[in-house]
Amino acid sequence: MTSSCFVYVTLPGKTQPVTAGRFELTTSRSGVPLGRFVYGRAYLENPDAVEFDPIELKLSSNTYETASLKGVFGALRDASPDYWGRRVIERNAGKPQLDEMDYLLFSPDDRAGALGFGLNKDPPAPLRKFNQTLDLEKLQKIADSIVADEDLPFQSNLKQVEELLLIGTSMGGARPKAVIEDKNGLWIAKFNRIDDNWNHARVERAMLFLARSCGINTEESRIVSIGGRDVLLVKRFDREKKAGGYTRSRMVSGLTLLRAEDTHLSRDKWSYIILAEELRRVSSRPKEDAAELFLRMCFNALISNTDDHPRNHAVLAKNREWRLSPAYDLTPSTPVSVERRDLALAVGDAGRFANAENIFSQSVRFLLEKEEAQAILKKMENQIKCDWYKIARGAGVSERDCEKIAGAFVYPGFRYQISAQRR
Repeated sequence: MTSSCFVYVTLPGKTQPVTAGRFELTTSRSGVPLGRFVYGRAYLENPDAVEFDPIELKLSSNTYETASLKGVFGALRDASPDYWGRRVIERNAGKPQLDEMDYLLFSPDDRAGALGFGLNKDPPAPLRKFNQTLDLEKLQKIADSIVADEDLPFQSNLKQVEELLLIGTSMGGARPKAVIEDKNGLWIAKFNRIDDNWNHARVERAMLFLARSCGINTEESRIVSIGGRDVLLVKRFDREKKAGGYTRSRMVSGLTLLRAEDTHLSRDKWSYIILAEELRRVSSRPKEDAAELFLRMCFNALISNTDDHPRNHAVLAKNREWRLSPAYDLTPSTPVSVERRDLALAVGDAGRFANAENIFSQSVRFLLEKEEAQAILKKMENQIKCDWYKIARGAGVSERDCEKIAGAFVYPGFRYQISAQRR
C-alpha cells in the first residue's frame, strides 16, 4: 500500500507557505514501512529555499529513503502530532485505524515548526483561525472529556473537536493543550487534568521562573483562571506576529538530532552527551548552545524532572541558522527514592543517574572545563535550594502543593559519591 502527500514550508520571514517537495509512504505486505522524500525542482531553484533539518533532509535533488520511525523522516515526524494531538485526531477522524500519513494530513495547520502537508500541489492559504482566550472554559471541558474518554460536552460534538484540533503540537508532552490567540500573538494553553496530584499549571510556571533565575532561556508565560481552573499560557517561540500573519520558524526535536526513536529500543541513543555533540555540529553558536544545554541538564537533575525526554529539547531556525530553542516542559517529579533518581537521557559515565559526580564526568563534551562546570552546578544547586519555595509561592503555588513537590528539589542522592562506592 502506498500513500503520498505534498510537503509545504513557510520560508524565513514569510507568512505564506510554498510547496517544497513530495513525501511517499509505502507499506509492504509484511507490514514494513518505507518512506521516500524528494525536494521539488522549482523549490530547489528558489534562492530562498532552506533545508527542512540540519541532519537528514539537506537541500539536494536526491531521493531520500528511510525505514526508521515507521517510514517517517525525523523532520516530518516532528511536525506530526504528539500524544495529545493524536488522541484528539482519533476522536474526529472517522476511520477505524490511522497510519502515520493520516496523522500528518489530519493534524492542524498550525503545527509546531514551519512545515505543512496536503494532497494538493499548491498549498492552502493559512487559516489564521485560532481559539481566543474567551474560549478557554469550553476547551477545558472538552479536554476533560477526552482525558476521561467520555462523550464530549455540548451539542455539536464534531465542531467542538475541530476547534480543539487547533492544538499546539509541541515537541513533547501528553498533557491537554490548545493554541490560543490574543492581541500579542499565539500561546500554548496547557490545561490542568482532573486527576493531577497538584496544580500543574502553576507549578510549571514556577519552574519556568526558577529556570530563568538560573540563567536558562525560557519563554514568556502567564496564568489565566477560568471557572475556578487554572490554565498556563506559554508564548509560542516558533511564531512571530506580523502585519500579514505569522512567520514560522523551522523546528526539529532532540530525538531527530539523535537519529533516535521514542521507544525503549532506542534508549541507548538518548544522551545529553551525544545531543551536545550533535548540537555543536548544527548550531551557529555551538559554545553558547552547548553551555545552555549543560545548564538545562543540571536543572532537570536538581528538580527531578524525570520526563526530560528528547522531544522536550529542540533546535530552532528563525532564518537560515539553527540554534537551541528556549526550554519548555520543565516539570518536577517526586520519585520515592532519595538515593538515586534517573533522568530520561544519559548525563555521564554512570548513565542516566541524576548525580553531580556523573554530570561532571562528561562536562568537557559541553565545551566546559571541569572546574567551570563545578562552579556552574554549585551556584545552581544553592540557588534552587534557597529559592525554589519563594519562587513557587510567588507564582501562586499553594502551600499544600509546595509540600507535595518539596522532595523534588536537590534530593540527597544528588551528591552521592559514586567513585567512593566503587572503591
